[in-house]
Amino acid sequence: MTEPTEPTEPTEPAADGVRQIADARVLAALTHPVRRRLLDLLAVDGPATVGLLAGRTGQAVGSISHHLKVLAGADLVEEAPELARDRRERWWRPTAGTPRWRRADFAADPVAEAVADAAGSLQLERQAALVRGWSTARHDYPEPWREGCAVATETWLRLTPEEARELAGELVAVLSRWADRPVPEDGRARESVFAFAHSVPARP
Repeated sequence: MTEPTEPTEPTEPAADGVRQIADARVLAALTHPVRRRLLDLLAVDGPATVGLLAGRTGQAVGSISHHLKVLAGADLVEEAPELARDRRERWWRPTAGTPRWRRADFAADPVAEAVADAAGSLQLERQAALVRGWSTARHDYPEPWREGCAVATETWLRLTPEEARELAGELVAVLSRWADRPVPEDGRARESVFAFAHSVPARP
């Protein structure tokens, strides 16, 4: 998978807060396992320094610096200078817009298509690993979290291509509605929750 070697042209998020990725270099930066985790940490825990991210991931400081440089070159993270206490301290945060991509946008170029295929496989591995991790981590959570808060469901449907796209849009809309809601300031404890959905043409 290729990495950006020079800054890419920033893509402004749409009115709905989504930043559509159509550059294979940005997609490669986005879906690398370590960089994907860094983006997740910055999104869930907020801005962080290289040292903080190294401690949370178990990666070397030099490795984290390299990956942040690649993410910055792809306009996926940016510095947060207002958080620095001195000139040597550098804080990082995600850039605006939730990144999304469609494989069809890379089909015209065989190299870009290969990047998209690899990105799809890495994305699925990451999603499955996070779900599997719940099995070993669930006993670390308070009792109310252990029953009914995780879900696994599946079904077979018969759809036209148009209906399949409508279903996909509804699934994305549900997750987006929950992701975009203001978190209530009601004093109740909240945990980060990973939610994802897939609907794909398949045969039993």
